[in-house]
Amino acid sequence: MTESPSSRRLARVLLWTTLSILALACLVALLVWLTRPGPAFLQGQIEADSVRVAAKIGGRVASIEVQEGDRVDTGDLLATLFMPEVEARAGQVQAQVDAAGAMADMARLGAREEQIRAARAQWQAAVSQAELAAETRTRIERLHTDGVVPTQRRDEAVARAKSAQAQADAAREAYDMARSGVRPEELRAAEAQLRQAQRGLSEAQSTLSEAQQFAPVSGEVTTRVAEPGEVVGPGFPLLVITRTDRPWVTLNLREDLMPGIRLGHRFSGRLPALGMRSVEFEVHYIAPMADFATWRSSRDLGGFDLRTFEVRARPVEAVPDLRPGMSVLVDERSIKAEG
Repeated sequence: MTESPSSRRLARVLLWTTLSILALACLVALLVWLTRPGPAFLQGQIEADSVRVAAKIGGRVASIEVQEGDRVDTGDLLATLFMPEVEARAGQVQAQVDAAGAMADMARLGAREEQIRAARAQWQAAVSQAELAAETRTRIERLHTDGVVPTQRRDEAVARAKSAQAQADAAREAYDMARSGVRPEELRAAEAQLRQAQRGLSEAQSTLSEAQQFAPVSGEVTTRVAEPGEVVGPGFPLLVITRTDRPWVTLNLREDLMPGIRLGHRFSGRLPALGMRSVEFEVHYIAPMADFATWRSSRDLGGFDLRTFEVRARPVEAVPDLRPGMSVLVDERSIKAEG
């Protein structure tokens, strides 16, 4: 049986309608796929510890031994300061130590043998003078009794005899002191003065050692603050060393992204500066940030504020060419999926 023209037209309309619906469905599906939300990335930044190298006292910068970008190791000479006042003070304290040491030695050793013999000779001479003065006094008193000499002369002889005896006693005490040496109290005082001078010398030498500044840590010189010829004060930084061997990434996360994140948690991040290289990190620090970083909700029913936490994580393995300031991209979905 032959189809009528109206039937053929109806079939064509149904065909085109079906094709149109399929095309429209494909177009809608394509638009939905193209407009789907992409993966949300959290952006962090590589950071590292920095150490400011400074002297405890001021002075004029004599030389800076390194340039920005140089790699230094612990103990390397970085800078030298010119401090003539400190050098002069150290010389004065050294002289005080020498003098105190000599006095302590004299106190320990006591008088020399020559000094002892001289003291004995002076004592014996004083004894002879006292004996002569006593005999003279006796004769003058007899003559005074006989009325031969006046009373004035007798009084003078008595005074000379007493004075000679006092000098003999003093000479004997000096001789005894020379033989026995110094008293224990004097020896302790001399040794205490020596210790005090030695401590002063140690302090002066410690201050003088600040004239040369050595690298306290290994790292890279990132900033030269002072230049040769400048006068710097105590504590003024000369250089800044960045510890590039211990970098970390810092992420600022809202607390609704924190579930599952804990100390020791591991996640992966990509570094655009290294060709989107994937690096595994391990969390070692979590702390809330200040209130200014708190995400404020709208005051709708059921809304609440979200705190922001600072999360730091170190690379699990050393990454060549990783430097502070590089960006790190972390997939928001994967940071919770890994652990």
